[in-house]
Amino acid sequence: MIPLRLVIDTNIVVSAALRPAGSQRTMLLLAMTKPARMYVSEAVVAEYREILARPEFKIRKGLQQQLMQLIVSHAHSVKPSRRLQVAKDPDDNIFLECADAAQADYLVTGNPRHFPKFWKKTKVITSRELMDIVAPHLIP
Repeated sequence: MIPLRLVIDTNIVVSAALRPAGSQRTMLLLAMTKPARMYVSEAVVAEYREILARPEFKIRKGLQQQLMQLIVSHAHSVKPSRRLQVAKDPDDNIFLECADAAQADYLVTGNPRHFPKFWKKTKVITSRELMDIVAPHLIP
């Protein structure tokens, strides 16, 4: 089976931390399980850490550390070779840069309107759309 190359936006990671039984947590775990491959860059990992630690989310430090350890140990790291100015929110360009470097099939986000529908060969989709693709039998 051909691996599915994925980049995951921070809002999915935060949702996974806030709702243990939610579809974003399931999707995040699927993204780290063969045949899927999750890709991150240093900037993406730094963004995950920073946002998960925000006091308004009230995510326990232990959970933050567990989630980051899981991501760092299972995700494949890439080094983007160029800076992009494509996303509506300039802070989101790091995900397109990562997707570009990883030659990702999908960039998964809760805010698809912040991104173009496609960036080169990467399609921007929601976690629900990814679940429909990789595990339609898991969706009630």
